[in-house]
Amino acid sequence: MTTYERLTALLASHGARFRLIPHEPQGVTSPASRLRGHPLSQAAKCIVARVKHGKKVNRFVLAVVPGDRLVALDALRELWGGTYASFATRETAEELSGCVSGTIIPFSFRDDLELVVDPRLLDEPQIYFNAARLDMSIALDTRDYVRLARPRIADVAGASLAEVS
Repeated sequence: MTTYERLTALLASHGARFRLIPHEPQGVTSPASRLRGHPLSQAAKCIVARVKHGKKVNRFVLAVVPGDRLVALDALRELWGGTYASFATRETAEELSGCVSGTIIPFSFRDDLELVVDPRLLDEPQIYFNAARLDMSIALDTRDYVRLARPRIADVAGASLAEVS
């Protein structure tokens, strides 16, 4: 079963309020948000990070932040009590998420990929994200997202994109 099939089956079988949004292939948050027709703040930007504990222990985290924000690696390091945090390699992110880069979903189906979401995203009534495909997105009721994904909720968003441009 593909990650797309697993995700849509999970949402449908648990009565989640969602809709599929077909669109031109796009894996970058800002252009994908324009195609889907919603504010960037409602996009669930999903980044796989590595938090090191000493020299030999790595934990992997799926950080989900609003699309108009960056991921704060220092916040992830502190939250997990690590000595260092960085973005995971593309290969590692794809393996752990089951998605190609640009389509990572805000759900983890693996015990070795811990999920954390920034509370700013949860202020939105709906969240939007690529559905493990470049040509398909999902609009999902935020309450249903929290109920089904059961993420850790913590301040992990950094600067807004407007602040860094």
